[in-house]
Amino acid sequence: MVNFLVKIPLFHGLSDRQQKQLENRFITRQYKSGETIVVQGKGGAGLFVIVSGCADAVLESMDGDKTVVNTFEATDFFGEIALLDDGPRTASVIAKEDTVCKVLSREDFIASMKEDADMGVVISTELAKRLRRTVSVMG
Repeated sequence: MVNFLVKIPLFHGLSDRQQKQLENRFITRQYKSGETIVVQGKGGAGLFVIVSGCADAVLESMDGDKTVVNTFEATDFFGEIALLDDGPRTASVIAKEDTVCKVLSREDFIASMKEDADMGVVISTELAKRLRRTVSVMG
């Protein structure tokens, strides 16, 4: 798992020790093709990292139209905002095929940050970079 975490941009700046600390907090979840992983508008469970398979992020408009806004494959992640707050999901994520995810709950993330403040700085910096890229694409 540590070797897996190093491939994920969010965790690039972490030391081996910090990655191992986080590794112990992830759980594995499996989803069948067509199964909803997270639901737009519902509370966030945390960060999801695709181990295998793929999933679509689907945005549903007020009139019910659904648009695929992103596709996630192995080592892609989503739900990073849910690590910082427990607000509603901004889109649904639906497995396109059988998909395995590693999941880090907000509670476990916060506990890790409390144990290692340096980890919080590294991850917060990466989250800010990701948000900045998203905003620049939208603007």
